[in-house]
Amino acid sequence: MESFVKTPEQQKLLDQLKELQPAFQKREPELDALGSFPFNNIADLKKLDYHTLTLPKEFGGQGFGLYEYILAQEAISEGSGATGLSIGWHVGIVLEYAENRHWHRESADWLMEKIQHGALINTAATENNAGSPLRGALPRTTAVQDGNEWVLNGEKTYTSLAPVLDYIFVTATTENSTVMTFIVPRDAEGVSIDDSWDMLAMRGTASQTLILDNVRIPVSYVLKPSHAQTPAKGWLLHIPACYIGIAAAARTYAVQFAAGYIPASLGKPIAETPNIKQLIGEMELELATARHLLYGTVERYEHAEDKAMLAEALSITKIAVTNAAIGIVDKAMKIVGSRALSESNPMHRHYLNVRAGLYNPPMEDMVKAQLASQAIGIFRAEEN
Repeated sequence: MESFVKTPEQQKLLDQLKELQPAFQKREPELDALGSFPFNNIADLKKLDYHTLTLPKEFGGQGFGLYEYILAQEAISEGSGATGLSIGWHVGIVLEYAENRHWHRESADWLMEKIQHGALINTAATENNAGSPLRGALPRTTAVQDGNEWVLNGEKTYTSLAPVLDYIFVTATTENSTVMTFIVPRDAEGVSIDDSWDMLAMRGTASQTLILDNVRIPVSYVLKPSHAQTPAKGWLLHIPACYIGIAAAARTYAVQFAAGYIPASLGKPIAETPNIKQLIGEMELELATARHLLYGTVERYEHAEDKAMLAEALSITKIAVTNAAIGIVDKAMKIVGSRALSESNPMHRHYLNVRAGLYNPPMEDMVKAQLASQAIGIFRAEEN
């Protein structure tokens, strides 16, 4: 299958990450347990300074861009999907800042230094029963200014990477109904994590519930202006990259199984039978198509002068690549057969984990609604 590596630096990065894949895969069964988290995997990545992959060089980082980030996320997720998705939020948020410089300068300066020395970050925006922020829901989490401090109260769900976070970017509604993003140190008094993550898929992301009980932070701990917007979030392509990495792992396992499994009744590897060859060919086609779409969109994004024009392409790519990943895993399951559902078989984990992509942003129903509105609008315009 075609390689999408274009430079020696990218190849070196991938070689380092692929060396970690066997260890990641060996540890995967541990992530089936409730309350699990890939501590060793994250430690291995930090030894490679992966947490500084997209940190600008001026702050002591490696200064890589979206293309390298997506290559890396796919490679990590081929070893461990939960590890890839978890660390991806940190690296992607840093990349978004590197591209847009939309944080307050004072906040960015000290945060970048902390990250350079190993601090991990993520955003906590979603709230239980409040609706998705992407659908316009206002945070129920509140922030009240008290002299030189902000006082935060509320709960946030889906806080991935929770066990190792150092700083959490919390969205909250102020007294004048303005939504702001605050920098909350994990070790601040009143910050706690509720071990509530009981999902069947991606258990290892430890996307726990963050609880804020009269948390006091300095008045300067505001991440960015309330009106700060980025033209497009190319870094969210790490989501389909993670799921196509999981699909690649399932595909590899299935092909190896088919090439080596010789039923007594057949007398030859099942890979030589027409129906299994057909399934393998379909997997290869779907995987290649998805990767061409993914990396093609990345290249277009990196070269676009107006990245806002790529918003639709980013959404379509996420939906198409994630659905392709699910299809690839389903075909791999058919090749391996009923043993794929065994708890001792890695295929059951790929089957569950890849489906989590349906619930990562952007949501498929929102994208389809937008596309439908555009299509209908064109004909209405023509009629008028």
